Amino acid sequence: MNAGTQEFIYTYIRHVDEHDLCRLEMRSFFGAHSEWNVLMSDVSIDPSRSPFMKERLEIRWSAESWEGFLSKARNVVSPSSFKVTCLNTMDMDGTEKIPHSERRKLERQVGESIQGEADLLDPVMEYGVIHLNGKWYGGLLERSLPVWKTHEQKPHMYSTALSTRLARAVANIAVPHPAGIRAIDPCCGIGNVLVEARSMGINIVGRDINPLVCNGSRKNLAYFGLSGEVVKGPIAEVSDTYDVAIIDMPYNLFTHITSEGQQSILTEARRITDKLVVVTIEPIDHMIENAGFTIVDRCIAKKGTFERQILVCN
Repeated sequence: MNAGTQEFIYTYIRHVDEHDLCRLEMRSFFGAHSEWNVLMSDVSIDPSRSPFMKERLEIRWSAESWEGFLSKARNVVSPSSFKVTCLNTMDMDGTEKIPHSERRKLERQVGESIQGEADLLDPVMEYGVIHLNGKWYGGLLERSLPVWKTHEQKPHMYSTALSTRLARAVANIAVPHPAGIRAIDPCCGIGNVLVEARSMGINIVGRDINPLVCNGSRKNLAYFGLSGEVVKGPIAEVSDTYDVAIIDMPYNLFTHITSEGQQSILTEARRITDKLVVVTIEPIDHMIENAGFTIVDRCIAKKGTFERQILVCN
């Protein structure tokens, strides 16, 4: 995490079913969410971490008027070949989309103003331009790379596991700023959360009572060139403590676990961590409270008519 005087603008694309989940991820990263598909913050997040982020603009100059914006652009010296992209490809926070032909015109004007070698085909750098709430912003543009998509086809899968997008968002919600954080997934199953977390540099270990899925989880990690400990055994056998635990709560469809078994998992989680993120298909607020946790944030993750609750607990 990097917070300070530097400001960033993040753009988002999400399905209507993902709106609630995306906002919870925003709150985890930035401490607040936007109702729109754009957010400004002084917190630096790699846009490739989120399955919903499209771009990140690191603001270098801004102005109220277009003429003032171009004037400041003339002071920008690009150290490498560059291109300019206007980000107003959709309506954002009350600012209407700029038509394609107009965006190309704006890009040419900014490109002609910046000192350096413009290269539309193979630039080393990319500058972004965005009009937002009556003000123009320019700066370094970083596009999100959909790394998570490469994880969709795993050697070992089962139908009730979290989707790759949901697993990645849950990992971000649990560990938005990984530096110095130790995490555990004590009911890791086939390892979807482990794969996403480890691919983002999150220090997480896995555990499951089923030796077959433990083996599958290890093979999934190895398939993507990722390392990570996966231990067979119940959460009751965990002797270490962690900064956060992520639990995709086992449920009757796959594990035939009883409500008493679910309560036991949550109670054991209280013993090993002060922060817990739970994924559940059933209301378990009373179990969370009985385990000694307090729900501090939550959302509904939808996929068609199927819903999961994501609960953030302290």
